[in-house]
Amino acid sequence: MFQPPRTMHDFFLKSEGTWFTTREVHHLDTAADESGESNLIVQPLPQDHPTAIAICQTQGIPPELASSAARFLWQPALDDTPPNPDYGAILVDLPDPHNPHSGKLLRNRGYVEKIPVISRYWFGQDGILTINTEYENSQGQERCWFITDEIRIRVSTVRQAAGVQLMTYCTERRCPPEPELTHLIQENQKRATIV
Repeated sequence: MFQPPRTMHDFFLKSEGTWFTTREVHHLDTAADESGESNLIVQPLPQDHPTAIAICQTQGIPPELASSAARFLWQPALDDTPPNPDYGAILVDLPDPHNPHSGKLLRNRGYVEKIPVISRYWFGQDGILTINTEYENSQGQERCWFITDEIRIRVSTVRQAAGVQLMTYCTERRCPPEPELTHLIQENQKRATIV
């Protein structure tokens, strides 16, 4: 049976790979909507990775409190060039010592405001991950959950003094790794030559 992750370390591991993201964005302050497609690349990192240590030190957190880390990179769909690190973030997990299902996330760059931030997170009994982030001028909340090992959902809101300004809904499908994709293409080519 499918088991959703309930710790950030397991969440990072289960998220490893490239995800094809279909996104709907609603700007509530202007009644404008937009949609798009992109790739999300997730690369788990060891907690003693030099970048993870540097992020801890920047935030004044002892690096030994970190249990895991991950790099998140975004790129346009169908783009075959290496992802631009300017469109990415590194997250470092600081689990609650009394509850492994919650903790803090250090980010070198926030999603809403591009500054280093510390977020609070927790996993519900149903496996839904909730991340709350306080920025200088706004608050962000993101929720993410796996439907299966290959499909997950993300929803987020951005709230400012006047109320919720932005809502985003994403459906993400894991892309097959390159060797598996090559194998599938070869098998389909063999079938095509048999006919």
